[in-house]
Parts: sequence; structure tokens; C-alpha cells
Amino acid sequence: MPHRPYVIDEMISAKTIAARVEELAKEITKAFEGTDKLVVVGLLRGSFVFIADLVREIDLPVEVDFLEASSYGDAMESSREVRILKDLRGEIAGRDVLVVEDIVDTGFTLHHVVNLLRSRGPTRLEVCALLDKPSRREVPIKATWTGFEIPDEFVVGYGIDFAQRDRNLPHIGKVRFTDEVA
Repeated sequence: MPHRPYVIDEMISAKTIAARVEELAKEITKAFEGTDKLVVVGLLRGSFVFIADLVREIDLPVEVDFLEASSYGDAMESSREVRILKDLRGEIAGRDVLVVEDIVDTGFTLHHVVNLLRSRGPTRLEVCALLDKPSRREVPIKATWTGFEIPDEFVVGYGIDFAQRDRNLPHIGKVRFTDEVA
């Protein structure tokens, strides 16, 4: 395995994530009961593993679409400038929409995306985030459903990357740089 200038300490196990995803899906299924089709919008790229697991557990007719927005690039800090890199393929006007996000940090990206999608006239728009770092919030936004609240740590795994690495880890891990390792 190639050398990393950091170590990854497990924070949330794959088993714990799977159990929480199942709970979230039950809550979402109940909340959207009666919908003819739920449009599940994954925010790429970090949410792709989470959205795949989540939609398999939602007991409703679903349509999946993706939107890619970025305020990070390869950096560890948000640039606070949100760019839409890939827009939805389908229309959401008059539809029930669930936005699925990997992590809510400063809130800039999610706030921008929610405002953009609301401007397109969905009947209902809710947000499900795997992780939330409320201590980092700079924009007042909160997900309807949150998997886990975490402290202000840089994390990877379960779809979340650091410079396009470590998305394939089955758990959420905290990044420690080797100069921090005792």
C-alpha cells in the first residue's frame, strides 16, 4: 500500500454505520409515506456510498439523481465559494425530494444546494446527512435527518475522501498527520 503522510483512526465502525442507515431509512420511509416517487438527490462525490446503502433500505418508489457541488477541491478547508460541477438530469418541480449529503461542515455547500433546488419548485425538500459537525457551522442550515454528530475532526471513509483517497474505507476514520503521531 502506498505511504500516506497520515494515519487513520477508526471513529465509526462499518457495523454502526449500517445500523444507523437502516434507522434513517425507516424514518425517511415513514416521513414520505404516500409519495408516488421520491427523488433522492445525492451530492457527489462524497455521498455515493451512503446514498447506495440508504436507497436500498428506503421502502418507497425512488428515483436517484446526482448533483456535484464543490467548495473544497483537494483542500482540507472550505473555500466558501460553491461551484456546481454537475447538475441534475431530471426535473424536480412538483416532486418530493430528499437531498443526501455526506457531511455538513460550514454549511456553505448544503445551503447553496438547498436554495438552488428549492428555486426549482419541489413539493417537498428534505435533507439527510451522514455526518454533522455543528461546531464548524457558519451558515444556518440543519439536515432533517443526521446519521452522526461528530467533533471538528478531518474524516475519511465510507465515500468521504482526502484529495481523492480513502473513499473505499468501510468505516469513518479520523485523519492524524504523521507529525501528530507519537
